Order: sequence, then C-alpha cells, then structure tokens
Amino acid sequence: MRLEQLQAFLAIADTGSFQQAARQCGVTQSTISRQIQALEADLGLELFHRTNHAKLTLGGERLLPRVRKICQEWQIATQELTDLMAGKQPELCIAAIHSLCASYLPPVLQKFCHDYPEVQLRVTSLGSDRALKVLKDGLVDLAIVMNNRFLTTAREMVVEVLYDESIEVLTAANHPLAQYDRIPWSELVCYPQVVFKDGYGMQRLVQDKFERLEAKLIAALEVNTLDAFRGVVRQGELIALLPTSALVEARQDPTLAVRPLANHTGVLADNANFTRRVVMVTTQDRLQIPPIKHFWELVLQNIPIQSEEQRSAS
Repeated sequence: MRLEQLQAFLAIADTGSFQQAARQCGVTQSTISRQIQALEADLGLELFHRTNHAKLTLGGERLLPRVRKICQEWQIATQELTDLMAGKQPELCIAAIHSLCASYLPPVLQKFCHDYPEVQLRVTSLGSDRALKVLKDGLVDLAIVMNNRFLTTAREMVVEVLYDESIEVLTAANHPLAQYDRIPWSELVCYPQVVFKDGYGMQRLVQDKFERLEAKLIAALEVNTLDAFRGVVRQGELIALLPTSALVEARQDPTLAVRPLANHTGVLADNANFTRRVVMVTTQDRLQIPPIKHFWELVLQNIPIQSEEQRSAS
C-alpha cells in the first residue's frame, strides 16, 4: 500500500470520477486506474462500483474516513517539515554551562532574538555532562559545554572548539592562600574545597587532576551556582578551583581573592597548564535548520576562537 494509491482513492471519492481524479492528481486516467487496482488487490476487495459515476462500495465507505485522516496527517507532516527547513520553528533550546551564560552568551542571545523574533529562545544552565546527555536525548538543539570526548565522539555529533581557559583559585581575601601571587599545588591540596555537583565537567576535571597528582581532594561541600561558590568561599575556610570566565564578578569583590596556580617541580610535579576546553556541540541534522545554524554562526562570531597554534599549545 502506497501513499499515492490512498491519494488516488481519496480524489476519486471526492470527485466521483476517475477522469476528474486523474486531472486533480496530475496523472493520466490509466495511472489512476492502476493505482486503485493495486490498492484493491492489497486489500482483497473492490472499493468502487464501476459505473458512469464512481460510487464507493461498502468497503470503500468504511475505508474513506481512515484514508482521509491519513492524507490529512501526511499533509500536516510535510508542511511541518517544509516549515522546519525554512526556519519556521516555534522554539530553539540551548543548554550551556553557567559561566558562559553570565559572560559570553548575552550578546549572542540578544542578536538572535533580533534576527529571529518569531522563535522562542530557551536557554538552560546545566552541567556539561548533563547538557550533553539532554542533547543526545533530543531535549535541546545545541549545547555549549566543557568538552567530554566520551560524550561527543558519536558520528552524528558536530563539535566546534571555542576556547581553552585557565583554572584559577578562588579564596576569601583573608585566606592564607591569598598571600601568594601564584598558589603552589603543594599548598592548595591541604585545604578543603567547595566543588561542583556530579554531572558538572569541572567536578570531573578537578578530581582527575588530583588523582594525577596522587593527592587527596578534600571536597567539603558541593554546590551548582557561581553565586553559591562566592557566598561559601567568602566565609573564609573553603576554597574553589574555577575557570577564568566564572570569576569575573569575584575579581570585583573586595572580600574575595582570585589567584593563578603555580607550575613547579617536586613531589606534586605537574608542569602542564591546568585548563578546560569549551566546545559547542549539536548534531549534523540540526545544523541544517536555519535558526540553529544561525545561532551556531553567531556564537562563532562573538566568542573568540583560538588558532590551531594556541590549541596545540594548550
């Protein structure tokens, strides 16, 4: 059973004539006749009385409302797909890490809303691993996250590296570590930390770093917002390892201190820079949709992308 057979059946039922149905469908009358014969053969019963006026049989009458519904649903489906490829979609859903939402994304969001006023833009702040999962599940159209190669290597994924940024130390202004211009790892590992909850790439990154250093991470508290990090660290005891883009407001706060990490040799030797890589991810099919492609391009235009040399040096 084929769609054109159902469309031919519906055209004959509506016009009462094989000839008029052929004209309506843009085919020859013999083609219409063959389509109905094939449909009747599949169903095992006649659908029309062959008279001067094509009249439905009892079987044809029973089939008519079902076929009409199928053809209407097909018409709606094809129109929705046409609208989708033309950029007419009701909403665009983005998942992004917290620091990006607070720093780089606002001008991108404003420009997109100006360019696509009819598309409802929905932005959700999520941890990187959670954001990549909801992208994979089809709940968002695009994710801007800390890279996780285990979640971004599927064939359908499109990944664009945006930038690498340093991880720095956030402390209270009167914390002992604030006296350093660059905080040694040997000193940092002695203090309890406030960390991101599970599902956040930073939590995984920090934990992996401590494991490579063969040091114990003293995770005293888990939070999931930058405001919470600043509020907890401001109390004086706990410290936090956070990316540079997450520390913009903290640098302006006299009760807090932001310090880079020192690279050194010794028991806790680790001469490589401690950084995170931020990427933009979607799927190949989504990148063909005009609003999604436009948002992708706006991000590339507004967030400085590192050169290949810079990426290699990171």
